[in-house]
Amino acid sequence: MPYDEGKAAVGRPSPTPGLKGILSTVGGTPLIELERLVPGFTSRVYAKAERFNPGGSVKDRSALSMVLGRIRSGELVPGRSTVVESSSGNLAIGLAQICGYFGLRLICVVDARTTEQNIRILRAYGAEVEVVTQPDPETGELLPQRLRRVAELLARIPHAYCPDQYANPLNSLAHQSTMREIAEELGGEIDHLVLAVGTTGTLSGCAEYIRTAGLRTTVHAVDAVGSRLFDSPVSCARLVPGHGASVVPPLLDPSDADDVVHVTDLECVVGCRRLVRREAILAGGSSGAVVSALERLAPTVRPGSNVVLILPDGGDRYLDTIYDDAWVRERFGEVFHLWKEPDRGPGGGALTGPRGASRTTGPVTRKETVLC
Repeated sequence: MPYDEGKAAVGRPSPTPGLKGILSTVGGTPLIELERLVPGFTSRVYAKAERFNPGGSVKDRSALSMVLGRIRSGELVPGRSTVVESSSGNLAIGLAQICGYFGLRLICVVDARTTEQNIRILRAYGAEVEVVTQPDPETGELLPQRLRRVAELLARIPHAYCPDQYANPLNSLAHQSTMREIAEELGGEIDHLVLAVGTTGTLSGCAEYIRTAGLRTTVHAVDAVGSRLFDSPVSCARLVPGHGASVVPPLLDPSDADDVVHVTDLECVVGCRRLVRREAILAGGSSGAVVSALERLAPTVRPGSNVVLILPDGGDRYLDTIYDDAWVRERFGEVFHLWKEPDRGPGGGALTGPRGASRTTGPVTRKETVLC
């Protein structure tokens, strides 16, 4: 169908002026105050719930920004152009919905870790899916192989465009609006912002808005143990997608983060399970990482502060993994006490690792905080 800008959805102002239909609902997600997440915490905690974007995640913002800019410039033409991108899940789904709306062909390169549910969603939107199964022989990672396949497709298909979420400044630009929405709701009073990092688009966009607006906000980037983004203390395979990366993206500016917290797959699971038990919010793996990072940071936060968590997506795409007891038991053992036992002291007290070793909360130092 031809692209035609018009009015937003009836009864709801569009965060992206000029759009109509389902895409007019990208952005403008709710900011929810969480009262039960960290027992005894003396500051206010808010969650920016990005699952309320129409494609179900924060990646809808990036996808719309990267595609809409090319459509408005005339570089993407329905019926002629093809969008080709590498994504393990959420960005792919955002692109599939957006390309479907605008009548653009989409080829999405995923890998063997992509869930069958996500592949079915992509195909339901009309996207073509290519699955990479063999890892890169040098690094053992799947992402380099996905990127090679994208390059091959771009070279072969006429009028092909790769949004390249890892390098496209429109990815970062989209998240200046994310931070603007938060700042407007809280009158600019945001003491701490806690967010997961992958392509680092959310990090760079939020950090840029904070600098431009002159906000006094400490930015905590939540990375995965085993990731290459912020000098992970150990190298290990990662089970939970959505944050961390095996390739350092061009968008990354380490100075955008005032502090970095590294979390393990187990902490992601624990954070997700605690979030749904205490706040009835079913969230995805990177949201669990953010929750676990908050518990680590809580003892260092000045009482009366405003702390904002960005929760990137919902948990309905993780029902076969993070929320499946058999999956958790097979990979981590009997760890269910970590979210069923009462917390000990402010901020949840000591955390316990997969072998039952207790870890007390120590001081937070820039780019050195580790949960493992």
